[in-house]
Amino acid sequence: MTYIIAEPCIDIKDLSCVDVCPVDCIHEYDRLLIIDPEECIDCGACEPECPVEAIFPEDALPEKWEPFVKINYAYGEGPEVVNKLVNEYADEHDVQNPPLDQR
Repeated sequence: MTYIIAEPCIDIKDLSCVDVCPVDCIHEYDRLLIIDPEECIDCGACEPECPVEAIFPEDALPEKWEPFVKINYAYGEGPEVVNKLVNEYADEHDVQNPPLDQR
């Protein structure tokens, strides 16, 4: 199992989770942070650090964000694939997350 970063992170990309990750498995893409499922050691350090509550254990991910399993697992396919999947999801769901300072 790994942790999954979901919709609330799109266009926010607060790096608090990156700072606490002991194995540096969280990577930044155009609009979203992604956890490399091969590197993640399931420690859970990232989850409480996320200011927008976008990080979940894979088996506890809300069903409405199930597409983010595919997006996070696309890490190994490269940034082009990840960015394309995120953009498609954001367009389809009209994602407009306000910046953190406006929440």
